[in-house]
Amino acid sequence: METYLNVAEMGKGIFGIQAAARHYFKKDAKDLSKNEAAWIAAILPNPIVFHIKNPAPIIVRKHQWILRQMNNLEDDPETMKVILNE
Repeated sequence: METYLNVAEMGKGIFGIQAAARHYFKKDAKDLSKNEAAWIAAILPNPIVFHIKNPAPIIVRKHQWILRQMNNLEDDPETMKVILNE
């Protein structure tokens, strides 16, 4: 997953999560909020068609679903160890 996120096209001429964070939110990927990270995830796998700035209703619903899943992960200590590299 990490390899994919580091090379995936995240918009026209935007490759990798770092470039996407810089382009869409003017910050490093490590500084993204959960909300911002969920927006980037929501436009995958077709960021050429789907957009963060003017999202289609399906992308808004996908974003909300991703945020719910992220919040569910916080309740699982074993998953959080993996996410936090502990």
